[in-house]
Amino acid sequence: MRRKRARKWVFPEQAGRYPLEAEYGQGAPLSGLRPLARARPILPWPDGQGRTKVATVFTGIVQAVGTVQSIQPAAGDWRVWVRTGELDLSDVALGDSIAVSGPCLTVVALEEGGFAADVSVETWERTAFADLAVGARVNLEKALLPTTRLGGHLVSGHVDGLAVLGERRPEARSERFVLEVPGALTRYVAEKGSICLDGVSLTVNGVSGSRFDVNLVPHTLAHTTLGDRRPGDRLNMEVDIIARYLERLLRGGEAGPEGGGLDADSLARAGFPGLGEGG
Repeated sequence: MRRKRARKWVFPEQAGRYPLEAEYGQGAPLSGLRPLARARPILPWPDGQGRTKVATVFTGIVQAVGTVQSIQPAAGDWRVWVRTGELDLSDVALGDSIAVSGPCLTVVALEEGGFAADVSVETWERTAFADLAVGARVNLEKALLPTTRLGGHLVSGHVDGLAVLGERRPEARSERFVLEVPGALTRYVAEKGSICLDGVSLTVNGVSGSRFDVNLVPHTLAHTTLGDRRPGDRLNMEVDIIARYLERLLRGGEAGPEGGGLDADSLARAGFPGLGEGG
């Protein structure tokens, strides 16, 4: 019988025990593994030391719009209760992650039709949570599963900054949003690249200085909170993960244990034309 490679997805029984191949052996057959009801919502990657780490990720495709039920001060930070509307919580457990208008929050309490999450001072100060009030609508997305269709782009739920809506104008049945981005983040915004605003995966249509614009189709306007936004509103913004890590590689010195790294010249030497000096 042909032996299959063990999957590197971490299931509840193996949480914290890496890698699966150390558990079952390289190329171990899967026939002896007990079927599991659900896998942890993760994306696996090697840590360079023969182990597999996991990270919670999202897609930027909003699954439901909820409402803020309460915001309770709690020893210097906050506990937020969210009513989840049409979001199915049947497969959500304590400790799972849910993106709430962008930021990834950990479920600390569950009740029928809602959940609670703790919001740290860091999250409060770096996101638009400070603008929320009881009754505010929020975009909700559960973390990606191994079987989830990746309809948007990979989103970490870590907000990079706040974009300010400068202009909103109709274009046929769609609407064009023009946003101002913090100066330090402009280098991550590229025409036809991906951007996440309030937890919604969008395509950048154009960039001009510190401004960029996106197009919102009627479905997005009707099924997310973006339809509620008005000029002057602040939106949680997460740049493309690939752009962040590419910059890290391009910095070179701190990128690898040998002090080397990926730069324009090394890319040119590797066969990417026009990227080296004078290319």
